[in-house]
Amino acid sequence: MSIIGRNLLKVAVARPNVPTISIIPVRFRSTKHWNPKWKKLRGLKVQKLDLPDFHKDKDMKDLPNMSAEEVRSFFKERGMQPTRPWRERDMFLTSTRSIFESYVPPEGDGKVSVLSKEGVAQQLSFLKKKTNSWKAVRKIREYEDGFELYPNFVDEAQDCYIKAHQALAEKDKEKLLDYVTEHAYGFMIEGMDNKTFRWNFIKSLEAPKVVHARETSAITDNNIFAQLTVRFHTQQTLAIYDRFGRLMYGSEVVAKDVLEYVVFEKHIINVYGKWRIHDKIIPDWMPPREPLPKTQVIPSGPTQAESTPEVATAQVSTPEVATAQVSTPQEKPAVSS
Repeated sequence: MSIIGRNLLKVAVARPNVPTISIIPVRFRSTKHWNPKWKKLRGLKVQKLDLPDFHKDKDMKDLPNMSAEEVRSFFKERGMQPTRPWRERDMFLTSTRSIFESYVPPEGDGKVSVLSKEGVAQQLSFLKKKTNSWKAVRKIREYEDGFELYPNFVDEAQDCYIKAHQALAEKDKEKLLDYVTEHAYGFMIEGMDNKTFRWNFIKSLEAPKVVHARETSAITDNNIFAQLTVRFHTQQTLAIYDRFGRLMYGSEVVAKDVLEYVVFEKHIINVYGKWRIHDKIIPDWMPPREPLPKTQVIPSGPTQAESTPEVATAQVSTPEVATAQVSTPQEKPAVSS
């Protein structure tokens, strides 16, 4: 109670005949706007909406039985967007998208002798990187009992390498996916639609050797992929013909020595997984390969090559006409005389 109210109360008690004044405390709202002019418009800023209750609305349960037009009008009356059907899609990872920790081939590999200075330096660098490779091999053995690099895996890798190129030569795309991953499939069939591919494996100049091994997890820690890089030094024949049967590259008779570093990959946590070709390592110091010559259909109709002989014939006959014109002036003086 305020001070004025207390004084009036004392006066009323001291003098009973004096009329009392009752004071009622009033509290005004502090959030009230000082200008009531736009009160109505400010009230329209907040509107009440009837939100649908999916558990109590009986019409929502009948949506599966409604036609497309009834569903559209149902949501349009309520001013809502139609709900999208929930669709779950399975995702199955069979291969990775690239090479993790790619192996770097030493420059001059296949040409440098092991007993030379460069050959000894290559062997020392190989031993330094061998520690991480053996860790990856031990990880593979945790999921694959009895896994051995030599000779089990090496023989399997060489057999996979040969069958993959034979399937490519036969253009058997379904069989090719049994030996290459989805990552390598697009690179192998690129530009081979209108071409004939002839490939033949002759022999191995050196035994296949595993030079690099790595493992990594994708998305989750238990989803593990393993990659092994195998060095192939073989002798092969390769010939590529265009759609007209013309030789574009290589030869079916001349054999060439080929040194390749092929990466094999396997989803090791998959019981039914198998080693497949994943990619091929091309070192930076390797010279670029010449592009294949492109062929095309010659358009029908007269061409410049066909019209050239006709022009040449006309030019050859010109001297005869000139000779006839030269002989004419000699006859005119004889007639005049």
